[in-house]
Amino acid sequence: MQNTLTEIKNSLEAANSRIQEAEEQISEVEDRLSEITDVEQKKEKRLKRNEDSLREFWEKVKYSHVHVIGVPEGEEREKVPEKIYEEIIAKNFPNMGKESVTQIQEAQQVPYKINPRRNTPRHILIKLIKIKDKEKILKAARENKQITYKRKPIKLSANFSAETAG
Repeated sequence: MQNTLTEIKNSLEAANSRIQEAEEQISEVEDRLSEITDVEQKKEKRLKRNEDSLREFWEKVKYSHVHVIGVPEGEEREKVPEKIYEEIIAKNFPNMGKESVTQIQEAQQVPYKINPRRNTPRHILIKLIKIKDKEKILKAARENKQITYKRKPIKLSANFSAETAG
């Protein structure tokens, strides 16, 4: 009977020992799982922040266009669009011309949409390198009210059209 009791005690102690080891292993696994979850959450936050930054940057790049509306017909044949734009800025915003505020990345004529045979004012699309340049120019254009090119009124506006955004 004593031997049986001792065997049962030993079996219980062995079982308790295995249970404790299993609980320790479970605890370690839970700790690692918690760490992995924290790391994954940090990665997701960083990924979301990067996506937001990229989206914001893309919006700035995508919409750094200034639309020059109303350039008299024939002017674009005599001069390249960049020169026309530089003249407009120099004559209408003399302070900006001195600062050399605008760095043009690309300039292009916007094609006629209605009737190519009709004598209508041309539109020029200017893509600036910096979004802040666009903002300065458009702010100055709003303050100046009347912008002219060769004594003809023109308009400067932000360009958000789907055609030029891509």
